[in-house]
Amino acid sequence: MTNENEPTNDGIMDDPAESRSDAGVKPADYLRAVKSHLRSGKYKDAFRVLQQATVMYPDDPVILSYYGCLQALVDKKYRSGVDTCKKAITLLKKKKSSFGEEVLYPVFYLNLGRAYIAAGKKKDAIDAFEKGLQYDYGNNDLKKELRGMGLRKKPLVPFLARSNPINKYIGMLLHSEDSKGDKRKGRRTGSYR
Repeated sequence: MTNENEPTNDGIMDDPAESRSDAGVKPADYLRAVKSHLRSGKYKDAFRVLQQATVMYPDDPVILSYYGCLQALVDKKYRSGVDTCKKAITLLKKKKSSFGEEVLYPVFYLNLGRAYIAAGKKKDAIDAFEKGLQYDYGNNDLKKELRGMGLRKKPLVPFLARSNPINKYIGMLLHSEDSKGDKRKGRRTGSYR
C-alpha cells in the first residue's frame, strides 16, 4: 500500500485521479504532483499527469499554462504548446474571482517564455519574460531566464549602436563607478537592471 505522495515502484508519483476515492480530484492535486515531478527533473512524468489533468479540467488556466510549456519542452509540439500557454493567459484575464489572479501572470509568462525558447523563438521568449516582470519585477525565475539568454542592458544612448564609442566609454565609466560604490557597500556587481 502506497501513500499518494510516495513514489511507486517505477518512481512515478501515484496518479492523483486514483489517489482520491470519493472526494474528487481537484486541480491543486494535479499541480502538486506536477510540481513534485518538475522539482525532481521528471518532465515526462509531469507531462503525463498534466495530460490527465487537461481531460478533467480543460479550461483551468493554471493547468493549461504548465501543460503548454511541457507540451513544447517534452512533446516537441512547439506551436501547440505556445498556443496553449497563450490560451491560459486569455482564460486568466477573463476569469473573475476574489483572489488576485495578477500573482499568477509572472508564472504564466514564464511558462510561455520557456515554450518559446523550446521553439527557438528567442525574441518572443524575451518579450514574454519582460511582460512577466511587468507584473512582478522581483520574480527571480524570470530574471534568471533572461540572464541565461545573455540579455544585456539597453545602450545608454539608445539611438546609437551598442558598439559606438560614445556608448562604450560612457558604459565603461558608469560601470567602473558602480563597481567602486558597490565594493564600498559590500555589494556584488553585475545585477540585472
